[in-house]
Formats: sequence, structure tokens, C-alpha cells
Amino acid sequence: MTLKDPEFAGAQVRPSPNFGERRGGPPDMLVLHYTGMDNADEALAWLCSERSEVSAHYFIYEDGRIVQMVAEEMRAWHAGNSLWKGEHDNNSRSIGIEIANPGHQGDYHEFPPEQIAAVIRLCQNCVRRWAIVPERVLAHSDIAPQRKEDPGEKFPWRSLFEASVGHWVEPSLATGGRFFQRGDQGQPVEALQAMLAMYGYGVEITASFDEVLEANIKAFQRHFRPSKVDGIADVSTIETLHKLLTSLPGMSGSA
Repeated sequence: MTLKDPEFAGAQVRPSPNFGERRGGPPDMLVLHYTGMDNADEALAWLCSERSEVSAHYFIYEDGRIVQMVAEEMRAWHAGNSLWKGEHDNNSRSIGIEIANPGHQGDYHEFPPEQIAAVIRLCQNCVRRWAIVPERVLAHSDIAPQRKEDPGEKFPWRSLFEASVGHWVEPSLATGGRFFQRGDQGQPVEALQAMLAMYGYGVEITASFDEVLEANIKAFQRHFRPSKVDGIADVSTIETLHKLLTSLPGMSGSA
């Protein structure tokens, strides 16, 4: 389907050739990225270049301008090798939004208010039209934690939640206490893995704190406990994860 008119009012259109048919049903996830490039125009051009073999449905400039590149009913190529809730083909399940920011490899800075206001408006529109539940509004790092860090710990997930987009709880304060880290083994590590997997992260239940678990803990912290991103499962991280699980519909008291 060639994109001619924007599906979000006020968006510009710049079609990308990098898309295909969705496999399965309609999108039920929203995945947020940062571009990871110093120049926003160059990032948009790359997403619209056949040579790149990457794309997203939407692109948001720092000043709040929104560009649509791929029709929502089509499968954009933004998630890559990823896993969430046991599903690997997250491109088929999601709408991808690229947010202009140099990212960790550049001058990673706060997202401007005008940009976040545009992100919120677009996300509100998408989740309403596609009936996307809050816990399936995710970071690229959530679904690809060993490869990706975006949109990172400076992205204001709390602001989105306050605008009825995404899932969030007040993170527990990092105050020390018992913790688990790479190399640890045993039943507490197994319980931690089970909690992360229950939420959706792609971890196996091995009772061993390995590099995969560490990467998933960092991704979790970037999204839900951004004050300290170190891959160590301290009391604050575990308490925040437990609060998230028990706040899910139908999960009260079960985690």
C-alpha cells in the first residue's frame, strides 16, 4: 500500500519503500525509538532510503513536526531481531515511532517539550484507534535489550502515562539493601527471571544471572527505574517490577 495521505491529522507524508505485509492480525503494540543520529533530516532520509532496509511508521522532529513514512496497516521495518511475550515478529505486531535524538552514541540530551507533546498526541491517537493496551506501549530496548538502548533513560515515560499512554508505577527509591548481579545463582534469581518473563521480557528461567538477564534488567531500569541503570537487581528494581505486575489487570496479588 503506497502512502498518499497521513493517517494522523497534521502529519506530513514522506513515503519509505521499506515495508511489507503484516503477518497475522492488526497491530497491538506501540514501539518507541530514538533515531541515534546527530542530524534529524539525515535520519529521516535514511529511514526513507531503499538502501537502509529500515523504516518506521512515524518520525517526530525535535520541534514537534510529525512525518508518516509507512501506512499503519503495513509492516514497517523498525524492531529488528526482538522478543516480547514470546513473539519474535514484533514488526508485524507493532506501530513504530522514531523520535529524533542523537542517543547514547552522540549528544544524548533531554527530549524537548514540543517533541514530547507531539509524541503524546500521536500515541494517544494510535492507542485509541487500534485499542492498544497500556502495557504494550514499549521501548525498543524492552524488546531488544541486548542490542538497543533507545529511547533511553531520559525519555519521560511518566509524562506519557499521565496522558493515559503506557504503563507506569512510581519507582521505588534506590536505597541499597540486598541485590543480585551477574554470576549469582539460585531460587531468588529464578523468581526474578519469572517476574520479568511474566511482564513480557525475553528471559529464560535458568536460575543463573547471566548477560541476558543483566541486559533485560538494564532495559527494565531504563523504562521503569531510570534514576540508576546498572543491570543490578537491587531492592528498588525488584519492588518496582513487583508493583508493575500487581497493577496489571487481573494480576493483583498474583505476583
